[in-house]
Amino acid sequence: MADTNAPTAAEPDYDQLLRANLERVFSERDANKRAAALDDLFVADPVMYEPTHVVRGRAAIAEVAGKLLDQFGPTFRFVPIGQAVGHHGLGSLPWQAGPEGGPVVITGTDVADVVDGRIARLWVLLNPPA
Repeated sequence: MADTNAPTAAEPDYDQLLRANLERVFSERDANKRAAALDDLFVADPVMYEPTHVVRGRAAIAEVAGKLLDQFGPTFRFVPIGQAVGHHGLGSLPWQAGPEGGPVVITGTDVADVVDGRIARLWVLLNPPA
């Protein structure tokens, strides 16, 4: 039987981590700043699961983020909805995206496996169009 009195590792700040991912990685247009953010926020060899692709490594995730921003225009941004929640290494944050000041184009939720305070695996769950 497990010792229920054993100390547990401190939980990371899921809200801060997942919000930083949206702002500093997926809404960042400067490739150098995006790469630095990935170094700060992700483990050395992360994996991102999108509905149609599996993306491996920081450089590949940076490339996906950059292509999304290029595809959707100069004011396109990802914005958190509410606060992230999490425990025991799993966190989630709902978000919406669209042009700044414009209509919401897409909504979804990021779900992250967090190891030692960094994102190891990230699932990008997209909501069906309304």
